Amino acid sequence: MIETKNWEDRISPAIKAVPPSGIRRFFDIAAEMDDVISLGVGEPDFVTPWSIRESCVYGLEQGYTSYTANRGLLELRQEICNLQKRSNNLDYDAKTDCLVTVGVSEALDIALRAILSPGDEVLIPEPCYVSYTACTTMAGGVPVPVPTKIENDFRVTPADLEPHVTEKTRAILIGYPNNPTGTILTRKEMEDLADFAVKHDLIVMSDEIYGDLTYGGEKHICFASLPGMQERTILFNGFSKAYAMTGWRIGYALANKAIISAMTKIHQYTMLCAPITAQIAAVEALRHGEKYMKKMVSEYDKRRRLIYEGLQKAGLSCFEPKGAFYIFPDIRSTGLTSEEFAEKLLMKEHVALVPGSAFGACGEGYVRCSYATSVANISEAIARIDHFVQHIKKN
Repeated sequence: MIETKNWEDRISPAIKAVPPSGIRRFFDIAAEMDDVISLGVGEPDFVTPWSIRESCVYGLEQGYTSYTANRGLLELRQEICNLQKRSNNLDYDAKTDCLVTVGVSEALDIALRAILSPGDEVLIPEPCYVSYTACTTMAGGVPVPVPTKIENDFRVTPADLEPHVTEKTRAILIGYPNNPTGTILTRKEMEDLADFAVKHDLIVMSDEIYGDLTYGGEKHICFASLPGMQERTILFNGFSKAYAMTGWRIGYALANKAIISAMTKIHQYTMLCAPITAQIAAVEALRHGEKYMKKMVSEYDKRRRLIYEGLQKAGLSCFEPKGAFYIFPDIRSTGLTSEEFAEKLLMKEHVALVPGSAFGACGEGYVRCSYATSVANISEAIARIDHFVQHIKKN
């Protein structure tokens, strides 16, 4: 008789140490329920603009179904580099400094694997996107969470970072405009971080997937555009958020030739290349998609103001987000933890959102709400949240 093995013993300890995504649990519950309004998913509710979809259809009709170069279509890489020149006055060589990836998630993963040796530390300001810590661990690195403060709208400063630097620190991983808080950094704040990176000789990994989604006259500053930072920065961006192309899974990384070459080695053995159809669509997005993007940003801005005012009236204090499509209200006045608030709200009022604790320990006492949904959904969700909060406070 064959002995039954404990297959859990065969799983890598590094993978065992990574918890499941804190975002997904509530969505799995919500999927089994009726009449749920989701403020949880970080995905545009818009369909990819037709001209972008049409370019893909045309490519298929013409038989473009092959592999591309590992680094991606040169035509797309040139458009990406042209965009950086126009927008940020950055000069990247499309042949050596750009890598097209299967979403920004792949770019982040392989960048960490390319620069880290076992035990190297990465400073990760929190609250932050859930993949940062997990990907660092899976790359053999040590994620070092750096708490930020609500008093500073969760902006990271060198004073926050300094106590966490050791001889093993190799990089700082930042994401602004921020998921989950909607915070952006001013030029002066970014320059302070740049000085910190130079002082400690750190690589800066800058996730700028929400860079085009800013509001109220604010403009995102590309970290690589700061004086002396292009060589030191790995810049991540993509098409999911600004062009409503989440399912296309198309992103890119820009960095110096040595880093991109190392990332490409991993990419060519694991992904080979991003899908050609998605790359063709991305070319169209960069050439003719800006007008659609601006319309979507304008609509997000209306929703942003609506949800900000609604949450304030419901008694949940929050600072006004200036970027991305998230808001991070303070729920401590209810006496509930983030998990309790999210679970009870889902069960009683059928509104799904994400506990702030999913984005790091300093997110406890907050929840993330996405306003990438319709005005009607936001209005109804706010009414339900208000009813829930008033009931909690009465009892």
